[in-house]
Amino acid sequence: MPTLNLRTNVPVDAVVAADILKDCSKAVARIIGKPESYVMVSINGSVPMSFAGSEEPAAYGELVSIGGIGPGVNGKLSAAVAEVLETKLSVSRSRFYIKFDDVQVLLPTTTLPCASGFFSLQLSSPDMCGCQELKIQRPVLS
Repeated sequence: MPTLNLRTNVPVDAVVAADILKDCSKAVARIIGKPESYVMVSINGSVPMSFAGSEEPAAYGELVSIGGIGPGVNGKLSAAVAEVLETKLSVSRSRFYIKFDDVQVLLPTTTLPCASGFFSLQLSSPDMCGCQELKIQRPVLS
């Protein structure tokens, strides 16, 4: 599930927030290539924020996704979100920063040390929503 969290020092009323949520949700789905039904977007306005030593309108975003992002996509997504914020909140593109986090799935089997031996972690196959179940086995004693 791609999740875009936005914070800005600009006050955001309910009407503008709804427009930003709608526009960003569509952009994330289109650019990442995942169904919009999987996309989550939040915006938090009036956050005390300084950028480059100034409290002029600014915004910060974080996009977390399991796959679908990378160097080619990140630039397009950053530009699309910046355009929405500039149009709706008058936040200059030069005062917007976004952090991308491509969440990696654990390897199928990982062995971890512990005080009484080693634990083996295994992921079962993903279910319909892509969630995976974590199974922990008892210590492996040699």
